[in-house]
Amino acid sequence: MHKLGKYKETDSMGDLITEHYRMLLLISRFGIALGFGDKNIGEVCRESGVDVATFLAIVNMLFDEDDARNDVSENISIESLLSYLHNTHDYFLNFRLPAIRAKLYEAIGGAQGNLSHAIMNYFDEYVSEVQKHMMYEEKTVFPYVRSLLGGEKKIDYNIDVFSRQHDRIEARLTEFKQIIIKYYPVKSTNELNNVLNDIFNCERDLALHNAIEDRLFVPSIMALEKKKDLHA
Repeated sequence: MHKLGKYKETDSMGDLITEHYRMLLLISRFGIALGFGDKNIGEVCRESGVDVATFLAIVNMLFDEDDARNDVSENISIESLLSYLHNTHDYFLNFRLPAIRAKLYEAIGGAQGNLSHAIMNYFDEYVSEVQKHMMYEEKTVFPYVRSLLGGEKKIDYNIDVFSRQHDRIEARLTEFKQIIIKYYPVKSTNELNNVLNDIFNCERDLALHNAIEDRLFVPSIMALEKKKDLHA
């Protein structure tokens, strides 16, 4: 039976993973290894060098996507959140999306025929969009945040610039899966259904990644900017 309500640091990490297998992705992005026995969330996080409040903020947000807490920026570690977001980018760009591409290529018989070729091109263009989106964060947004943490504040940039142009990178993937489901005229196969299942999961994972940035990351950086202004 799934646990209701908020998880706390005294709850079992093993129970969290067992009851919600999707948390396996979360702990890997925090660099938390398996094999933690009966230790609770707080113990495992501290032993892994992970900020407990940040870990719990993400965990609980994923279970209650409509819960918009206003005080979260005061509770989390921006350094820990930056590390988590960077690892998430690495996961999508260097593991998840390449793995889906390889499965897709096999499922549709390679790029044979105009439609198969168009499908592969569409997916490759989408991956390029995701890479551009995430590299902007890696090369512009994250260095800006680190400069804030280091006591500097650029006058020609603020987190609102990022927030206003932060698009839904999962949207085109939603469209892509609909194209395959509705218009790819082949008999359903285990291989094709398997890759579609991966695309559905990836779509949701990307949406949650965006939600973490919008609801945890951006408010935290806005609060940091405000603090820098007050002490300028």
